[in-house]
Amino acid sequence: MLRQLLIPLLLFASHASAQVTVYATTGTAAAQRPTPCIGAVACDGSPLQPINAPANGAQFNNEITAQLFSGGMANLSMEHFGHFAGFSLELSVANHLIGTDGTHINPVFMNLLSTITSRSGKIWLRVGGNTQDRATVIPEGLPKGAAIEKLPGEAADNTKTPTLLLSPGLIYAMGNMSSTVDIEWFLGVPFNDTQDPRLLIAEIGQAVLGDKLIGLQMGNEPDLYWENGIRPANYTPDEYNQDWGTFLNDYINDPNIKNTTQFLAPSVCCGGNIGWTPEQVFNTGFLDNYDKNLGYISVHHYPTDNCNGSGTPIDPQSLIGSTFLNHGNVQSQINSYLNTSQIALARGKPFIMFETNTASCGGFAGVSDTFLAAQWAVDYALTLAFGNFSAAMFHVGGQSDYYNPFTPPATNQTKFRQWSIGPMFYAHMLLAEAFGTTGTAQVVDLFLNNNDQYTCGYAIYENGNPARVVLINYLTDASGAHNYTANVAIGGGTTGQAAATPSTVQVKYLLAPSATEKWNITWGQQTFGGPFSSDGRLQGDEFIYTITCSNGICPVVMPAPAVAVVYLSSSAISESEPTTTVTFGTTTTATGAANTASVAQAVLQTSNGRGGGNWEQLGSTSFGSITDGARGLYESMSTTAIYSAVAVFAGFGLLWGLRM
Repeated sequence: MLRQLLIPLLLFASHASAQVTVYATTGTAAAQRPTPCIGAVACDGSPLQPINAPANGAQFNNEITAQLFSGGMANLSMEHFGHFAGFSLELSVANHLIGTDGTHINPVFMNLLSTITSRSGKIWLRVGGNTQDRATVIPEGLPKGAAIEKLPGEAADNTKTPTLLLSPGLIYAMGNMSSTVDIEWFLGVPFNDTQDPRLLIAEIGQAVLGDKLIGLQMGNEPDLYWENGIRPANYTPDEYNQDWGTFLNDYINDPNIKNTTQFLAPSVCCGGNIGWTPEQVFNTGFLDNYDKNLGYISVHHYPTDNCNGSGTPIDPQSLIGSTFLNHGNVQSQINSYLNTSQIALARGKPFIMFETNTASCGGFAGVSDTFLAAQWAVDYALTLAFGNFSAAMFHVGGQSDYYNPFTPPATNQTKFRQWSIGPMFYAHMLLAEAFGTTGTAQVVDLFLNNNDQYTCGYAIYENGNPARVVLINYLTDASGAHNYTANVAIGGGTTGQAAATPSTVQVKYLLAPSATEKWNITWGQQTFGGPFSSDGRLQGDEFIYTITCSNGICPVVMPAPAVAVVYLSSSAISESEPTTTVTFGTTTTATGAANTASVAQAVLQTSNGRGGGNWEQLGSTSFGSITDGARGLYESMSTTAIYSAVAVFAGFGLLWGLRM
């Protein structure tokens, strides 16, 4: 009872007129024993310094108006689905997330996906990356039931990208996952050799996945092919256009390829002096040449990189204010794509940010693995939606990648350690609920507080009416001096409707004590706990605050730091709240025998963006993946087992109440 009282009283003490009640759902309490955090990325690095006050002593505005209008607002985006935010799984580590074959699926991963789909209706997953270009399917499968094997040795290129052998079992596992949880898949296919197209990945993918396979990516960051040895140093967009046509003819002439209208391209990443812009590819006649075969237009983009290609490491502390806790910088990230989005709209093609995250080459310790990454991801995804992207796929790499939304333990630790759930996964839950499930969500940046860097917000409309507001406070200040109150109001719109401010709104918070906090993170007061402690199920009771509106204003207090979703009607929250979440038992998950080849660590320096560095340990083809992929495979229980218990991570609710 103390926990339930402290949270609302302290959270809203700064605004006397706000009356608060708590809506809660009850789970089963089951305390967990803490797991020591030693020597893994989950525990790596010293905390960085968040932003405690506006730069240069600028005045902070504690009262901000968020004015909405019934009947619509200017510059609303196209309509979006709840599954706007998906995951891009690096092919080389997909087996460690998915499972070993068609009958053994990793139940923790299934629990995580079910957590999202219960909110969004479905989820989009991409399996691909740099290693797709050299991948080969072995029809009879691999020794010991392995799903993926890396050949010993390294390719003769500067990235030392190893060759992958794939078992059809990986795709069968994907199909079995989709039979239980509503997952739709994108598959990456090879593009390194026009004389050897290796169509079997697409053949098996279409045969096994059926309509759950919604896209084939042909060409992964072709503007970097000069760097990773797939093409000569002077490879041009015109040559890419010609090569794409050569591969396409192979697919068209293959009787086992039933759908040749679902390809994604051009998937360029870098623009400017490093790579190509989409328009440079389009200027070759690409869109006209392949219009009927292109299901989607795609790009890759990271706001920065940890590839150290110049030899001078980036100080992650310097990025916190300039790149991440900065709404203006988030807005600037999509400026170069606004023309492309208009081209896609004119051609009726979905425009997808097909691979992104905080920083290429695995992200930064203290940035990509902290609460500010979740805040940034919400801001960035909603900015992409406002810019008429159709989806954003956040990349997932191996054990040593800081930006992962989820990371399984090393294979030799699966008997005593569970998964580590990163801040990025919390952002995906929030985004699923913010977009809702009607498929009519339209996003508009409210340019709050004169488009302030630290205090930003978006309105989400459905069928012409405001449904939700998303608010962000990027500052960190336990004193409460940099909390702000967003005064949400709904006035008459351009079509002449009367003012429609509701009598109450409900608010759900994504919270942490600091923007650079790694583990004490909650969404609606629920958590996945600390490092190595999650079985993929939320722990704790959900709390949603009901705020009384007065005189046409609904005062929503935003702690520093926080992200909040404000639900403007009962239908808006009932649509977004998770349906019954199917969960999968994890008690029989066991360590599998090592059955993939070890590869020297200097692998895939351009994965997820470009550049690279040297590592002393063995690892996978996703840059920085120290152990993932160079070890054995998981053996876990069948997807048919269903487990219904809910675990609770003790003490988090009181922590939030006390710090606010």
